[in-house]
Amino acid sequence: MADHLEASVTLPSDPASVSAARAYVVTTLAEWGLPADTDAAETIRLIVSELATNAVQHTFGQSPTFTVDLELDRDERLRIGVTDSHPRFPKRLPAAVQQDNGRGLVIIRWLTAEHGGKLRIRPTREGGKTISVELPWTVPAEPVPMAGQREP
Repeated sequence: MADHLEASVTLPSDPASVSAARAYVVTTLAEWGLPADTDAAETIRLIVSELATNAVQHTFGQSPTFTVDLELDRDERLRIGVTDSHPRFPKRLPAAVQQDNGRGLVIIRWLTAEHGGKLRIRPTREGGKTISVELPWTVPAEPVPMAGQREP
């Protein structure tokens, strides 16, 4: 595989774009060698879902679009970034039992740490922000047929 792969999609800040972002990421990662039915793909799908949902819900109409960027470096590290043009950084909210939302970044932080990754939030030159997650790239090995079995 190449030393560096990149993919990007910009979507409208609309609730329907969350599923479009998930589908784009899963399809792209499958093209890069990560099957959609793996635990790693499911974790990434959840992270993208939470990041895209935040970009839609918490920009209060001040970011008409958001962008999902993927970068794979030397088959070692995957970076997923979601950028919007709203200047306010996310705030940690107390995880009150009756709260219906506000736990997205908590989930993302937990999943990222659980998989040996890093979470970063940084401003963009244009005045918005990018929330990015960097994870180790783990593609499952192809199954090896057991002795006496033939491959289909």
